[in-house]
Amino acid sequence: MRLSNKVLLATTNRNKFEEFYALLQAYPEIALVPAEDLVRNPEQLQFVERHSTYLENAIAKARLANQACHYPSLADDSGLEVKALGGKPGVRSHRYASPKPKMSQDEANVNFLLSELKTSASREAQFVCTLALVIEGVLLHATGILEGSIAPAPRGINGFGYDSVFIPNGSLMTLAEMTDAEKNAISHRLKALQELMALVKSHGIVFAKP
Repeated sequence: MRLSNKVLLATTNRNKFEEFYALLQAYPEIALVPAEDLVRNPEQLQFVERHSTYLENAIAKARLANQACHYPSLADDSGLEVKALGGKPGVRSHRYASPKPKMSQDEANVNFLLSELKTSASREAQFVCTLALVIEGVLLHATGILEGSIAPAPRGINGFGYDSVFIPNGSLMTLAEMTDAEKNAISHRLKALQELMALVKSHGIVFAKP
């Protein structure tokens, strides 16, 4: 199956787009396109993230984007799972804390997470990324996990989300203290993407310039 090399990323999060764009440099046959370029009302994508699992949310976004533009559509749903919190914030990672005045949602989420762990001896955590690709009626999906722990306070200025408090196993740095290249070399999104591209290959799907 030979298809256009344009693949839409079903997100309006610019940080996430730039991260996937960098990861896909390993697959030069794919031209990643932002949702704003091909979907008339891309803000609709955030309103379908109402499910209880990463997979359901990723599939909902990928299908909506594919229906809107008819190009192969890639979507992810990612979250932070903390053992001491019973796996929270999980699928609610982006909306974990209530909005705070003069504070970004990421800052509010990190502050709330640290307050929840204030008396906990365990700091074990993992990042999870589930990808869904809808392409010519075919649905493919894959999941990647990055294990680590939660730092006692934010460190670093790079990244986004919970990167400033997540220390991957085997590292002394938070993800926000790493360069983009260092983070991308170990990330949960990389692991999910590698598994997904293996599935693409096994299905005989080939992306080609028109």
